[in-house]
Amino acid sequence: MKYNKKDAVKLIQEKLNGKSMLTYEEIAQITGYHPKYVLRLKREIVNGTVQLQHGNKDKPSYKAISKEEEEKIVGLYRRSNASVRRFCKFYGRRSYSCIYYILKKNGLLDEQEK
Repeated sequence: MKYNKKDAVKLIQEKLNGKSMLTYEEIAQITGYHPKYVLRLKREIVNGTVQLQHGNKDKPSYKAISKEEEEKIVGLYRRSNASVRRFCKFYGRRSYSCIYYILKKNGLLDEQEK
């Protein structure tokens, strides 16, 4: 049975408080984590630096396209008569798949056009 990080931290805290007789190897087997990771979690618990949530959660990707750039691409494509491939070469700052997705999302592409 696999547990999540929260359960692993709970088991390690019980061991540190003397409420559990499990070894760190057994905790690793129970949780499915590697024994070295269990010891790393123990060190983080002792130091008070353990985090149950990833630091980048709820943050936008650094590669995410801004609304302004998306609107710019849509506006430029609407004014052009070029194919998607030719438009991508003209724009040059984003990949074909990125521009294609934006245009499709905004309803500017036919199903046959690729």
